[in-house]
Amino acid sequence: MRAIVPLMLLLALASCNATMPPPEPMRGSLTYGGRVVYYEAAPGHVVDHEFPDKFGYRVFEKYVVQPDGTLKLISRRTGSDYWKIRHW
Repeated sequence: MRAIVPLMLLLALASCNATMPPPEPMRGSLTYGGRVVYYEAAPGHVVDHEFPDKFGYRVFEKYVVQPDGTLKLISRRTGSDYWKIRHW
């Protein structure tokens, strides 16, 4: 009986599918305003981009190169301008 409870918890966690939609480009993003950016790299290559937002915070973005060479925004983090901490 004791083994059933952990098994049930494991099955409940495995059935969760909490995927979030990718972030929308914001002013300063490489693909803001529908701009198409081509990057000469192998598909799947990850490109980092960093810029300040309108409040002075540092924005860290990650893009992935698509098979046609365009960039797709996959994640964004915002941090203080003084601390360059990246938790990806």
